[in-house]
Amino acid sequence: MQCFEERIKEFRDILGRGKVVFFGGAGVSTESGVPDFRSSGGIFSQKYDYPPEVILSHEFFYAKTDVFFDFYKKFMMPLAAKPNAAHVALAKLEKEGLLDAVITQNIDGLHQAAGSKKVLELHGSIHRNTCLECGRKFDARYVEGSDGIPTCPCGGLIKPDVVLYGEPLPERVFEEAFERISSADTVIVGGTSLNVYPAAGLLTYFRGRDLVLINKTRLAAKGATLVFDEPIGEVFTAALS
Repeated sequence: MQCFEERIKEFRDILGRGKVVFFGGAGVSTESGVPDFRSSGGIFSQKYDYPPEVILSHEFFYAKTDVFFDFYKKFMMPLAAKPNAAHVALAKLEKEGLLDAVITQNIDGLHQAAGSKKVLELHGSIHRNTCLECGRKFDARYVEGSDGIPTCPCGGLIKPDVVLYGEPLPERVFEEAFERISSADTVIVGGTSLNVYPAAGLLTYFRGRDLVLINKTRLAAKGATLVFDEPIGEVFTAALS
């Protein structure tokens, strides 16, 4: 395997040619202090009366709304988190015309906070919340600051615009993500186990030249041009220096 410096040099060359798309997951935000889902200490390891996978489901949201929001506010709303080196680097690449889009499974909004403009959020965002009665929109601070279950002035229940278990991905976002990946020359996969479907299935439509994998746990994706198991912020900082 090439040394880190050699791989970084090749990564720089790849970034300079063709249409590049970034596909990322929870590992992109862990360096901002946002917990991921499946690692030790992650969200799914939290001790609660119900399994987190159950709490974060469509059915549970309506059946036990108070329990849902107690968990959601504690573990799913990292509003104090700031963009890290990876977020900043991706925004810079887009500004320089070297990155076509960010496709993310994250709901924290840190890509936009770093300055990225073209962000396709497959699982929605904590920063968008909608009254189920009148359709009024609310920001994350309103939900966080509510006492118990957040409700609209009209009395309606407010639901975060995030994709819960048992809900489909937003169709228009998924279709655009499919188009971006299928037409890309390069896809950079960062901070994701590629175990969450249907989002991870998007990579099966990639027909381009270069596939770059950046993840602390080695991924089993076939046909990778470059593989990094170093921290994603370190990889992007080195590539852009």
